[in-house]
Amino acid sequence: MQINPFEILKNMQKIQEQMGDMQRQFESVVVTGSSGGGMVEVELNGLVELQAIRIAPELVNDDGREILESLIVAAFEDARNRVKEAIGRKMGGLAYAQELSSIFTGMA
Repeated sequence: MQINPFEILKNMQKIQEQMGDMQRQFESVVVTGSSGGGMVEVELNGLVELQAIRIAPELVNDDGREILESLIVAAFEDARNRVKEAIGRKMGGLAYAQELSSIFTGMA
């Protein structure tokens, strides 16, 4: 059986397009998790990207609540980016490693 490299490329392009479509669909999904009887809420999209954090005022003083929420979002994003980088390194720099790492990170 002879393998046609052009057929493989065509299939790869189709797969890449499907992955892009899936990613756009995942971005539109928004869920909210809560703890402490709703005193802390975290909002994520379908790519596991942190969208918002809400902390009940009685847990912290009003002056520091917004800063604390922003710092938590920033720490989460830093950790998420580090995971993506680590996955990219483990995949050996494949051309599509960044896109795959996004998908795998989203599933974790």
